Amino acid sequence: MIIVRLALQSLANRWLTACLTILSIALSVMLLLGVEKVRTGARQSFADTISGTDLIVGARSGNLNLLLYSVFRIGNATNNITWKTYQDIKQHPDIGWIVPISLGDSHRGFRVMGTVPEYFTHYHYRRGQPLAFAAGEPFSDLFDAVIGADVAEQLGYKVGDRIVVAHGAGAVSFVEHDDKPFRVSGILAKTGTPVDRTVHVSLEAIEAIHVDWQSGSRDPTKAVSADDVRRMDLTPKAITAAFVGLKSRLAAFRVQREVNNYRQEPLSAILPGATLQELWGLVGTAETALSAVSGMVVVTALLGMVTMILTTLNERRREMAILRSVGARPSTILSLLVVEAGVLTFLGVLAGTLLLYGALIGLQPYIDRTYGLHIAVDPPSADQLKILGGIVAAGFLAGLLPALRAYRLSLADGMTVRT
Repeated sequence: MIIVRLALQSLANRWLTACLTILSIALSVMLLLGVEKVRTGARQSFADTISGTDLIVGARSGNLNLLLYSVFRIGNATNNITWKTYQDIKQHPDIGWIVPISLGDSHRGFRVMGTVPEYFTHYHYRRGQPLAFAAGEPFSDLFDAVIGADVAEQLGYKVGDRIVVAHGAGAVSFVEHDDKPFRVSGILAKTGTPVDRTVHVSLEAIEAIHVDWQSGSRDPTKAVSADDVRRMDLTPKAITAAFVGLKSRLAAFRVQREVNNYRQEPLSAILPGATLQELWGLVGTAETALSAVSGMVVVTALLGMVTMILTTLNERRREMAILRSVGARPSTILSLLVVEAGVLTFLGVLAGTLLLYGALIGLQPYIDRTYGLHIAVDPPSADQLKILGGIVAAGFLAGLLPALRAYRLSLADGMTVRT
C-alpha cells in the first residue's frame, strides 16, 4: 500500500503528463472495445437479416446462391418455380404460412420484387422484429409500390410519387415499362437489411407489366394499356422463390427433405439461419483485420506510456536517490515504477470503457435509425473482460523496462550534481 500511495503521489506531481497518457490508453481501449462491439453487432445484424422464416424454397441451386438472390437480391435464380408447384407446396400440412416472391426487374439500380401483402406481416428481422411503415401503407392497387428506406432517401421519393420500373436487373436499363407507371403507396422504416434497397410490388403487377412483352422486349402488336390490363387474369405463371414458416420447427428437416425430393420439378429448400452462418464464414474475414488493427493501437498506446516513463527518468534520478537514502531498497524503486505503469494502464482501461458505454448510450438510437445496425449496450462479456485484464497486465509488464533501468541507477549517480 505504501508503494501504491507513493506511485499515486508521484503521478499527481506529474498530473498533466499522466492525464495525457491515460487519455491515450483510454482512446485505444475505447477503439478496441468499440471495434469488438461493432463486429459483434454487425455479425448479429447479418444473422438477423431474416428471422422467423424456417425455410426458403427455390429452384434447384446451391444454398448460398438461393440465399443471395432471395434475401440479399444479389445475382439471379437458375430457374423459376411454376405456380402449380407453389400451390402444391402451400398445401403441405406442416406449413403455417408461405410468401412467394418474384424477381427480375429493377428501378434505377434497386431491385424490384413482386410479392403478396402477407409479406409485410410475415417477414421479420432482428430476432422477430416486424417490418414497419415510416409513411403510407401496403400496396392495395395493382400499380401501387412500397419502397425501402434507402430507395426513398437516395432517390428523394415520398408517398404519392410516380415511378417507372425498368426491365431487367441491371444498374442501367434502356428498356422500361413506362406505359404502366407505379405510385408509391408506402415507405418502410429503416431495417438495415436488403429490404431497405427494394421496391415491392404485387405479383399481379409483375404479370401486368409483362403481359405485352415477349423475349425481353415489348411486342407492339399486342400492346395492352394500364386500364385494359386490370380486366385480365393476372395469376402468376411462375415465381422466383418462397419464404416458408412452419407450424412446428421440429418439422423443418422433414419438410426440407420432402421439398428437395419433389418429383414434379427440381427444387431446393434451405434453412436461412444455417446458410447465413455459412455465408458469414466467407465474408467475415475482415473481423480478424479489424481486431488486429485495434490491438496494434493498444500496443502503440502502451509503448507511448513506456516512452513517457523512460523520458522522465533522468528528471527523477534525484527523487530515486532520496528514496534510496531514506532506506528504500532497489526492489522498492523497481516496484514503484511498475505500479505507476499499472495504475496508468488501469485508469486508462477504466476511462476507455466508460467513454465507450457513454458514447453507445448516446449514439445507439442514431446508429440504429441511420444505418440499421443494432449495437447492444450490455455489460462486457467474459472474453472482453479477459482482454481488458490482459491490457492491465501488459501495462504492468511494460513498466518493467523503465523500472529495470531505474533499478540500476546508483545512489552516487543520483546524488551527483551535474553542471
